[in-house]
Amino acid sequence: MRHRPLFAAVLALLPHVPSLAAACGKPPSGELTAQRVAAAAPTFGGAELYEGPVWIGDALYFSDFSHTGVFPSRIRKLAPDGSVSTVLEDAGSNGLAVDAQGNLVAATHKYKALSRYALGTKARTPIAERYAGNVFNSPNDMTIAGDGTIYFTDPDYQKAAAPGGQPVTGIYRVGTDGKVTLVDGSRHNPNGIALSPSGDTLYVNASDGEVRAYQIANGVPGQGRKLIAGIDGGDGMTVDCHGNLYVTEHGAKRVRVFTPQGRELAVIRVDAKVTNVAFGGRQGTTLYITGASALWQVPLDVSGMPY
Repeated sequence: MRHRPLFAAVLALLPHVPSLAAACGKPPSGELTAQRVAAAAPTFGGAELYEGPVWIGDALYFSDFSHTGVFPSRIRKLAPDGSVSTVLEDAGSNGLAVDAQGNLVAATHKYKALSRYALGTKARTPIAERYAGNVFNSPNDMTIAGDGTIYFTDPDYQKAAAPGGQPVTGIYRVGTDGKVTLVDGSRHNPNGIALSPSGDTLYVNASDGEVRAYQIANGVPGQGRKLIAGIDGGDGMTVDCHGNLYVTEHGAKRVRVFTPQGRELAVIRVDAKVTNVAFGGRQGTTLYITGASALWQVPLDVSGMPY
């Protein structure tokens, strides 16, 4: 069965992201600097990471978790007026996305599972809890195809949050029937993950310093091929409407932009360690960046995926 193109699916299923219907615009080039969102101050009082930005409706949601104990995590919201509030106190989440019904889909290290949170009731529903009889390590990031198939990464960074885990750090596929399959179990700590706008290519980076591309045929990803090498601490990533990749480099404190062929276009710098990126704003052309106790934004001329 042929997947609907990802951006077409976003437009059809997520009318609260009308900006993606606008002209695609021009991707960034050269060097840019993102500015901190001052209201996004730390809340745990220690070493924190902000993660998983996702734009829903008129607001940005992101995970805020601490490195203490079992990695407590809450979900916070940047509202249109610039204020930041907590919408879910005990989410146990890392990466976030949005499904066709406008619910939050969360990679929850607390539950070693993929979870769905209804924004209205805050109720949690498990999506994928086990593979081959075992819980996952610490689900980190995900991307959702036009037909609802979910791909996610499962490194061991927050494995100590709860007992159990997998013998590999894997990349997984959750079909629309709920069946979980292993896409690739050979990479150490896969992390950021994204789909091309047409939904026919899956991109994943890992601690091996590479972004690999997995061609999808009949809904099944094939063997990965190296697309980009020399990524310095690769973390989360997203794509714009041209299919360009926005790849965060944690310790290097930057986001690099690459064409679908792997050619570098731009560098966006921040002033602390960086974790993930998403497009949002009224026109869908503001790039939001999460990192170490910080949230940044930079206006661009191009629209992209809201997570």
